[in-house]
Amino acid sequence: MRALRNITVTLKPEVARWARVKAAREDTSLSRLVGRMLKERMLEERAYVASKRRFLSVRPRVLSDGSPSPSRDELHDRPGLR
Repeated sequence: MRALRNITVTLKPEVARWARVKAAREDTSLSRLVGRMLKERMLEERAYVASKRRFLSVRPRVLSDGSPSPSRDELHDRPGLR
């Protein structure tokens, strides 16, 4: 496991008060609460970037070239959901 890093965070008093209460309710330290929240945001951002990359990797289809329109099943075909 990598070494943990210490950081200093400056918060408005009402934010600090809310965070202390939330940490106490979750029976954890303020440091662990903030660390967990930041990790969750990091993972959400990574998932978003990966999803966006997958979406943009699919070439668009021309629907007005005279060929029949795709079926509903074709439009909603998502291999990852099978």
